[in-house]
Amino acid sequence: MSRIEATFAALKASNRKALIPFVTAGYPFADVTPELMHAMVAGGADVIELGVPFSDPSADGPVIQKAGDKALAFGIGLVQVLDMVREFRTTDATTPVVLMGYANPVERYDQKHAKPRPDASSGSAFVQDASAAGVDGVLIVDYPPEECEAFAADLRAHNMDLIFLLAPTSTDARMQQVARVASGYVYYVSLKGVTGSGALDVGAVEAMLPRIRQHIQVPVGVGFGIRDADTARSISRVADAVVIGSKIIQLLEDQPREKVAETAQNFLREIRTALDR
Repeated sequence: MSRIEATFAALKASNRKALIPFVTAGYPFADVTPELMHAMVAGGADVIELGVPFSDPSADGPVIQKAGDKALAFGIGLVQVLDMVREFRTTDATTPVVLMGYANPVERYDQKHAKPRPDASSGSAFVQDASAAGVDGVLIVDYPPEECEAFAADLRAHNMDLIFLLAPTSTDARMQQVARVASGYVYYVSLKGVTGSGALDVGAVEAMLPRIRQHIQVPVGVGFGIRDADTARSISRVADAVVIGSKIIQLLEDQPREKVAETAQNFLREIRTALDR
């Protein structure tokens, strides 16, 4: 059982919902991420999604794009992101960490860090190094499920989960494809658009989740558009997890270095309290 599976099982046993914050690695300061991750756990995070900066994102709205650009300017790439996870793991061996990003950095990492593979189960360079660093899951926005079976098997062999996005436009056939390879949880994008855009329609989410669960057996998290405690609580009534990203990035944007961790922790504590109420 992966750390993600164990976390969701424990939450279900206590009738609680998962709180999953997203932050861009290396933002708003290059060296703040491990400290920020610990602060989010102290604020009530159950799983952490760590964004891998990339120059040409397709699903990120302007807030997260700006954060990614700043992190790239600091020289943050996948090597540095894995170092951040490794540092986090020195004092937290239980909180799952999911890397969220795009195919290009992962495939480029494999090109640059290719290693001899004594057998098929040894894994690609990225999978080996992510596992060694303490990563628990990977969400690659532009990896379609029909092209990911080998990658999913590689991750599972290293006790990591491959997580997929679903959208309001996802067909039953697409959900079935995702169900064949997804593990850990799936991330339902509640809006037709990019991160941070539009107003969340809780009723539409409530209507969609039973349809998703006809095909998907793993927990379902909901994100894109959740910005406050009230909305998070409403979503938690029907979802297994609440994912919040753009709002956290906005809150951190103008904070001095010494206030970053505290700001994130205080915000997440409000959300955690609302979810548990």
